[in-house]
Amino acid sequence: MLRVGASKTCINPPNGTPLAALHAVAPPKPNPPQRANIIFILADDLGWRDLGCYGSPFNETPHLDRLAREGLRFTQAYTAGAVCSPTRGSIMTGKFPVRTGVTDFIPGMNAGGRKLVTKPTNKELALEEVTVAEALRAGGYQTFYAGKWHLGGRGFEPQNQGFEVCVPDAQLGNHGQDWQVGKKLSESAIKFLDERDTARPFFMFLGYHEPHTPILEYPDHIAKFRDKAAKLPSTSVSSRTERQGATRIVQNDAAYGSEVAGLDAFVGSVLAKLEKNGLARNTIVIFFSDNGGLSTKSSPGPTSNEPLRAGKGWLYEGGIRVPLIVRAPGVTKAGATTDTPAISTDFHPTLLALAGLPAKPEQHRDGINITSVLRGDPAPARDALFWHYPHYHGSTWAPGGAMREGDWKLIEFFDEGTAELYNLKTDLSERHNLAASEPERLKAMRAKLATWRAETGAYVPQPGDQPTTPKKRKRK
Repeated sequence: MLRVGASKTCINPPNGTPLAALHAVAPPKPNPPQRANIIFILADDLGWRDLGCYGSPFNETPHLDRLAREGLRFTQAYTAGAVCSPTRGSIMTGKFPVRTGVTDFIPGMNAGGRKLVTKPTNKELALEEVTVAEALRAGGYQTFYAGKWHLGGRGFEPQNQGFEVCVPDAQLGNHGQDWQVGKKLSESAIKFLDERDTARPFFMFLGYHEPHTPILEYPDHIAKFRDKAAKLPSTSVSSRTERQGATRIVQNDAAYGSEVAGLDAFVGSVLAKLEKNGLARNTIVIFFSDNGGLSTKSSPGPTSNEPLRAGKGWLYEGGIRVPLIVRAPGVTKAGATTDTPAISTDFHPTLLALAGLPAKPEQHRDGINITSVLRGDPAPARDALFWHYPHYHGSTWAPGGAMREGDWKLIEFFDEGTAELYNLKTDLSERHNLAASEPERLKAMRAKLATWRAETGAYVPQPGDQPTTPKKRKRK
């Protein structure tokens, strides 16, 4: 039996065919026209410092900078995972990755021959989860998805998780080798905005691939960034050692700059369509990234997250602190910023609140409603933020976990049996390990993190463990 809001097949509209004529499920009753539309835009591997409005010294992002000037920019927004799939699952469910079992990118990497033998990640987001798309659709929203999903294959795709209309990667093209995929993705969104069911508000989710590797040269932008890179002063130090890896500390990659500029232009075309169709004044726009920029590998990655330490795959700030911009007409103030910490699990309850729908606390159990923050009011109380990444990763990360409590950040490295403690207020770059000088705080935070792992059933790899395969979920 299908759940409310699920359909058996993805809707791939033929050219010229109205989307409204292809609904697989009869639309719910119309809602009042003033209910806000929602567009969620997710970048792939975009770093905290990669946008102009976040201080990039090299990249140029005029459209996203304008969005920030018209809305609220978060300076301390976090992803629940240091890689893509765990964060994407947390957005959809309002749960930390340890609860969904999607704790690594799908399908994960082979960790054979390592010191710790790790448990494989779940290969799909369970259908039992009530995604934010399902909750919004049940509340009267028309739901649309285009682009990267990375939460499961056949039977576990967007159309199985609450999205009424979807344009998958297979329709957009080879996302790893063709810069035009982002353009096609934006065109599909624009088509939907022209042909949507105007009797209902809409929830649109756009999963762009930029600026994930392989880093391509985007023809509309590469010449400008080659020239820009050539004019940069030479530097003798462009990377820093990070355990077994190396971290890029300078933004000067022309191809990467062209990808970020391409992403900005693609997003700009969708925002321009909102204005042209008179929808901007009643549409909430959220821009976010699924993890930090790729700066750390066995050789330096293509971007720098400085002053944040490390990048994608790591639980230092560079791997989990990302851009977040929210423009919510009548809620956010133009040009505002907030240093209130927020995390990707917060989107589920917050979007329900913004849509005027009841909360689902048993579902989004690890998120809080941050609409008060959007308005500029005090934030709801939050105990702590937690991360668990018990896998090896190509960034040279080894299994570990972390938590943030107030300004204090604890990071544990399971393979080393060590822990580090930082005060982010005075040491944003996490360079001064205070574990030795704050032994009582270290002990208390380690105990609290261990308690959280026990309560959530988090798996901690041990030497000599044999990997276990998660039980397959039944398809509905």
